[in-house]
Amino acid sequence: MDTELRPHEETVTAPEPGDAGLVFIGRIRTPWTGRGECPRQGRAGEGPICRVEIDPLWAPALAGLDEFGRLELLYWLDRARRDLVVQNPGHTGATRGTFSIRSPNRPNPIGTAEVTLEGREGCTLLVRGLDCLDGTPLLDVKPARRQLAVIDETGTAGGPRHCVKGG
Repeated sequence: MDTELRPHEETVTAPEPGDAGLVFIGRIRTPWTGRGECPRQGRAGEGPICRVEIDPLWAPALAGLDEFGRLELLYWLDRARRDLVVQNPGHTGATRGTFSIRSPNRPNPIGTAEVTLEGREGCTLLVRGLDCLDGTPLLDVKPARRQLAVIDETGTAGGPRHCVKGG
């Protein structure tokens, strides 16, 4: 964890985290081992190919994922601070509240990225567009919201709904 404070940053004594019942479903493999090396914001389709290693227990949950070109990954920023309430994101002295920026340092350090699915090797997804450190725990994988179109098969409100690949 990077514990050094920047000028004008403020911390609080954060409460002990309770158990939200989260389960890590895998690990993310990237070329970045330190925060200074990591891109500030990943962009789908850009950057190196990274590996999202899903635990084999969850292999059946990958069925149908190959139909989507873009995915949303949720991950736990395990090396982030959890006590910062005011941050100096650009080292400029201009501070912002933690909830108004996309810093990894937050009370519940959940990261999200929309990535491009470049391929799959068994339980490993090959993606572009990540901005997290090597070994980051994976929380969830979903088709990107922009690719989903809701279809009502019955033609009436409240009928069964299915998500299909969209534009």
